[in-house]
Amino acid sequence: MDWPHDPDGEEGSEGGRKYGQAVIAKKVDEDEDFPLNKAEFVEEFGDHPIRLDYERVVSLADIFEHVEGEEFGDFIELHKAVGKAMRENDFWFYEGAAQFVTGKKA
Repeated sequence: MDWPHDPDGEEGSEGGRKYGQAVIAKKVDEDEDFPLNKAEFVEEFGDHPIRLDYERVVSLADIFEHVEGEEFGDFIELHKAVGKAMRENDFWFYEGAAQFVTGKKA
């Protein structure tokens, strides 16, 4: 896929490689973006690259396809929904992630 910017370049990583949910969090202004409308957020950032691990990059839209809810009242609500979607859909890369999916609520 042709990305609008290099996921490891200055715009994508701010000088150091960032992964997954940390990349998404950087796209949100906690003071100004809430309530956050999912469709508008995906329209603006959907084609942006999200590095999941040292090998895999997906678009923000690929992740948000699995995020439940249409609007988020605050950063914590958004962060929980994104984390749940990432863990349940193999977008979360770290050993032991599966233990947080079964039987747990975000």
